[in-house]
Amino acid sequence: MERMTISLDDELVEQFEHFLVARGYRNRSEAIRDLIRERLEAERMKAPQGGHCIGTLSYVYNHHERMLASRLTEAQHRHHDLAISTLHVHLDHDNCLETVVLRGPTPKVEEFANAVISQAGVRHGRLYLVPVEIHQDAHAHDDDDSGPTHSHTHTQPIT
Repeated sequence: MERMTISLDDELVEQFEHFLVARGYRNRSEAIRDLIRERLEAERMKAPQGGHCIGTLSYVYNHHERMLASRLTEAQHRHHDLAISTLHVHLDHDNCLETVVLRGPTPKVEEFANAVISQAGVRHGRLYLVPVEIHQDAHAHDDDDSGPTHSHTHTQPIT
C-alpha cells in the first residue's frame, strides 16, 4: 500500500471531521479511499462505453395505481437477463418499496431503470451502479472430468 500526504485548509478539515463522525468512519484513510472510489466509479459510469455493471434500482410506488404493480412485475420478467433479484416491502396500506438487483451491459441497465422510474405512480426512483468486469468460467462436473461442463459468471467490481 502506498502512503500519501495531502494538505487541506482548516475549514475543509473541520467539515471532513464532521463527515467522518456522521458516517461512522474510524479513520481518515478509509473515508478518503471510499470518496476516491465513489468519484472514480461516477466518472467511469459517465464515460460512453459498452461496459457492464451491477446495481440496485430502488423505488416507491402506490400499488393501487391502475395496473402499476402488474406492469412493474412484467417489466422485470421481460428483462430477466438483467433483473437478478427483487425485494418487495409494504410500507403502508397504499405504498410499496421495491429494490431490484440488476446486472448487465450498463446502457441496458440504465434503459430498464429509466423505463421503470418513468412509470406513472413510481416515486423516489434511484439507480446505483458499480462498474464490473464479467468473467465466464466453465467447469467439468465435480465428480467426473469427462462429464458435461457447466458455466457460471463472476462479477468483479472494477474499483
